[in-house]
Amino acid sequence: MAGHEMGLTVRWSLAAAEDGVEEKLAAYVAETSHARFSGQAGLRFKTWRMRPGEWFEGCYVFATDEARAEFQETFSATAAEAPGSQIIGSAPVLIEPCEVVAVAEGGEGFLAAPSY
Repeated sequence: MAGHEMGLTVRWSLAAAEDGVEEKLAAYVAETSHARFSGQAGLRFKTWRMRPGEWFEGCYVFATDEARAEFQETFSATAAEAPGSQIIGSAPVLIEPCEVVAVAEGGEGFLAAPSY
């Protein structure tokens, strides 16, 4: 649909992951992954989300469907060896494109930070 940004969700299950994996993932994002995606061509933004003991995911929003498709193809080819997969001990359970209908910036402003 014209005007919509293209998103991609990559989710790993944490159900069988070792104890302490959440801290390892947070450290990896803060020390490595955040810098890797900051300023990436074709990417509007990425959000890392987690429910401890349940799942960890990257939520990407791309400027074009072509940028999303290129990233998805490249990532999918090596998903089982991705840093997140190595830390968690398993490949993603979901790699799913989606449309982002809208994004609102709240009154506190947008904060891009390697950890929250």
